[in-house]
Amino acid sequence: MKKLWTFVIAFALFGILQSNAQVYTGAIGLGLDFGDGETLVGPSGKYFFSAEHAGQAEVLFGDGVTGISILYEYHGGFSGAENLQWYAGAGPTILLGDGNSDVGIRPIIGLDFKIPDVPLAFSFDWRPYISFEENGTEAARFALGFRYAFD
Repeated sequence: MKKLWTFVIAFALFGILQSNAQVYTGAIGLGLDFGDGETLVGPSGKYFFSAEHAGQAEVLFGDGVTGISILYEYHGGFSGAENLQWYAGAGPTILLGDGNSDVGIRPIIGLDFKIPDVPLAFSFDWRPYISFEENGTEAARFALGFRYAFD
């Protein structure tokens, strides 16, 4: 666990030194949330409010469960990798299931890549789920995003 926190802090500090991370204005497409438990798939969208600040919204569906997430993401760039960005943030998530619902928060850290000269953006992130209810925490949750990017 100590190594994980060291990596997260180093990753964040590296990103603070970078600026002007925005590669596109917004994107819409498909999100895939997987890991321990249910796999969820559905529409996903991202919009940059400024060069480093973005919002992401998703409505993901699985077998008997629907997840609704609204996430804030702070983006940073990498030197020499113009279309690759890192991001970190958090936001609320509501899970609606068959006779069961849950509310929680989802911290998020990941990578976003837009293909140069092609309007496609891909993302991969780690997004543990921390429940406010009795369902507990799911640390092993990840996501893939496949989106059409627009300027």
